[in-house]
Amino acid sequence: MTRQQTNPATFGRFIGSWDLDWERPGDPLAPVGVTGELHFWWALGGRAVQDEWIVPGPGQPGAGQPPSAFHGSTIRFYDSTLGAWRSTWIEPINGRVRKFIGRESGDEIHLVSTDGEPFLRWRFTEVTSDRFVWLGEFSDDEARTWRLEERMVATRRLAS
Repeated sequence: MTRQQTNPATFGRFIGSWDLDWERPGDPLAPVGVTGELHFWWALGGRAVQDEWIVPGPGQPGAGQPPSAFHGSTIRFYDSTLGAWRSTWIEPINGRVRKFIGRESGDEIHLVSTDGEPFLRWRFTEVTSDRFVWLGEFSDDEARTWRLEERMVATRRLAS
């Protein structure tokens, strides 16, 4: 499969499988010690990057049960006219569909959704070849301030 010719490294560097450690800092009702899995691949003839997020992972307590569990997919492609990545998250367990616009910001990738309330910002931070931190934030004041809702540490699985 051919890779997208424009700006493929932004999300292409995540192609492969990852183990996740998930938490909801500041939420005393959130489960603790939750792990999951994440898979990225080239889609649509190498023109898009798709992923699948599964938290908690298969066979774990709470897997597939709302509201804390999620099992969703994002498909994203680089829109050269916009100069950014268009991204759509689909997550049937909690009945969510959100559109995002993604751009690199320094050493991070920021995806922002103003497609509903609250506004969302998903950040890929501390990115290396075998690890990254994903932060899920929300704003209820039209992106003037952001509050952390979720944090995941992703570690690349070794090829078998």
